Amino acid sequence: MNDAHLHMVVNHFPIIGLILGLGILLFGVVLKNKSVINTAYGLFIVAAIFAIASMSTGEGAEELVEEMPNVGKRIIHEHEEIAEKLAIVLYVLGAVSIAGLYLNLKNNSRAKITSYTAIVLASIGVYLAQKTGTTGGEIRHTEIRTSVSNENPTEIDSEQDED
Repeated sequence: MNDAHLHMVVNHFPIIGLILGLGILLFGVVLKNKSVINTAYGLFIVAAIFAIASMSTGEGAEELVEEMPNVGKRIIHEHEEIAEKLAIVLYVLGAVSIAGLYLNLKNNSRAKITSYTAIVLASIGVYLAQKTGTTGGEIRHTEIRTSVSNENPTEIDSEQDED
């Protein structure tokens, strides 16, 4: 197993965990159910841990695929930039979730604001996750690239290098 394979294995968990966690958190807030909210926090923490794994394997995966035909450095760079933003949101969301778990267990009055903060962070994260997943898929799946990205990425990279 190389880094590209490991990256493909772990990179879906932060996205899926984030989406499921947001849905569960919203449900828990509406029901005012701390157990459901804590379940969402647990998913966010797991998503943050998998984000660490995904970021750790991303560089190695890049090295393996950047010279492949129809890939190009520009596409990978775009994915990497968005993934870094998502990772930061997930790390902050993981920390907020740990705080939320603690505050819920202590029946602290700040638990409610923590859950709203997590909703905002998770919503931003879902937007970035969609962008990260799409740009990651575009690396090897040329059929999902937008019309601007359908040009040969290797030619575009060499044109940019000449500038």
